[in-house]
Parts: sequence; C-alpha cells; structure tokens
Amino acid sequence: MREPQWHKSSYSGGSGSCVEVAEGAETLVRDTQNRELGHLGFAAGEWTALLRVLPAN
Repeated sequence: MREPQWHKSSYSGGSGSCVEVAEGAETLVRDTQNRELGHLGFAAGEWTALLRVLPAN
C-alpha cells in the first residue's frame, strides 16, 4: 500500500489550526497539530457531499 500524500486543506485558515488531507481511494483528514492521533477516512461520495455544504470563503 502506498503512503498517503498529505497537503494542507484549502479550507484551513491562517490561524494555525489547520487540517491536512490526502486524496486517493478515500479522502483522509487529520489535524496538523496532532498527527500522531490518526486520521478520519471518507468515501468519495461522502467527501463530495461534505464539500457541497461547507460555506465558501
């Protein structure tokens, strides 16, 4: 299995409270300040639905 390629989410602001995402078969999300605590995984349809309801900044 390939190691996820993490990057800062475009939804993260400049406050230092950021999340990182890794896209692939599922989208993985983790807290940049607590990476050792693991991540959440979302199926493609779930991730798309979440992004549709988030307010645009």
